[in-house]
Amino acid sequence: MLRHRLEACSQCIRVEDERVPPLQGRDYRELSLWHDTVPGSLRRRPGLPGDLTVDLAIVGAGFTGLWTAYYLLSEDPRMRISVLDAEIAGFGASGRNGGWCSALFPTGASTMAARHGTDAARAHYRAMRDSVHEVLRVADAEHIDADIALGGTVVLARNRAQLSRARAEAAEADRFGLGTTLLTADAARERLDAANTVGGTFTPHCAAIHPAKLVRGLAECVERKGGRIFEGSPATAIQPGRVITATGTVKADVVVQATEGYTPTLAGQRRRIAPVYSLMIATAPLPADVWQVIGLRHRETWSDYRHLIIYGQRTADDRMVFGGRGAPYHFGSRIRPSFDRVPRVFAVLAHGLGLLFPLLTDVEITHQWGGPLGIARDWQASVGFDRSIGLAWAGGYVGDGVAASNLAGRTLARLIRGDDDSLTRLPWVAHRSPQWPREPMRWLGANAALRAMILADALEERKGRPSRIAGAVESVLGR
Repeated sequence: MLRHRLEACSQCIRVEDERVPPLQGRDYRELSLWHDTVPGSLRRRPGLPGDLTVDLAIVGAGFTGLWTAYYLLSEDPRMRISVLDAEIAGFGASGRNGGWCSALFPTGASTMAARHGTDAARAHYRAMRDSVHEVLRVADAEHIDADIALGGTVVLARNRAQLSRARAEAAEADRFGLGTTLLTADAARERLDAANTVGGTFTPHCAAIHPAKLVRGLAECVERKGGRIFEGSPATAIQPGRVITATGTVKADVVVQATEGYTPTLAGQRRRIAPVYSLMIATAPLPADVWQVIGLRHRETWSDYRHLIIYGQRTADDRMVFGGRGAPYHFGSRIRPSFDRVPRVFAVLAHGLGLLFPLLTDVEITHQWGGPLGIARDWQASVGFDRSIGLAWAGGYVGDGVAASNLAGRTLARLIRGDDDSLTRLPWVAHRSPQWPREPMRWLGANAALRAMILADALEERKGRPSRIAGAVESVLGR
């Protein structure tokens, strides 16, 4: 995140020499299933042709930047807004995620209440639930066909330890009015018939989406409203009042940093966000008789209560999309295109999918992909605007950014306009997360935590008791 004060332009944010270069001549459809199946061209828009003066400059054409532009232009079509991206709109997590538009937030309600008070936690989670429906409203109003199905989320418990966590989550939901209900084994299997299911939870506050269709459609909508998007235009420096690129400088009254998992590519910001890779696979379209056995009749998104996160959805064309963490954190917060594809992790995902659903043991896998997501040291996403220097930011969604970025965009728009209302008073506004440790402690800690979670899941499956290892790791992580 941005510092509270930048004392002079000499303290600007500069891009490191090892910044990820734009893909030269590569077919962007190779990025993911979502990019491969999005309609229309993925050819880059023209880059910044030279110096430019605008009212607002946004660095990052993902959901955060585009939602911010959308709401500001909806309020004032005369506003001059330019969005810069090193690649194309929706290149990063916005176009490659698991397709969950959910009310999930990386900071749990109890943790947020301990930090900010119960009323603030309830208000924030209400705003997250509202954001799910706001995304759907905008998609409908702007005629963005993103294969949306408001089917909710089912999270399975597949051993006694996981069932204990399901019960605890349902109890927390009751305290904070989150709408999550506990499922019996039969009720859980009715929604999703995975092996060894002993229970689970269900929340209605999630929609399955095609993320690339949504983000690309939103980019086109921003352009229709008068915004300008310059692609293949990586920022080489972000300063109060300007964004510098190799082909020109954009001067602006306000600059918004919306770089999420790519934040560590900016000099001085490697310790603000940790880029953690999440990888995914997609099957070929499955026949109706297979889905009759598996379930997901309403296209519920799904997961289970293991510690090492997994997630999935049934796509509109009847594929099973399945993803999880598992990939290592890379020393120095490095980001490389080669990190998007780890054969070992893809093999683990395919094997795990077969264990969950024996019918899918030998299913054809048509797509494999991944990418970085951003995690703040205290696992709390934040949004803010320092009016004194004209710099705004949002991010740290920990992979749950589709609805959260909409809330961030609406909030940034109101902060920039100078509004004071329920959104600008939410507890994540102006929140400052501590920095991650320096290397090598960051690398050692992140990868030790990954291995500990894998071990904790294995022990819980064997013994059926909640793992003390997992509890210790989550305590250290501040979750």
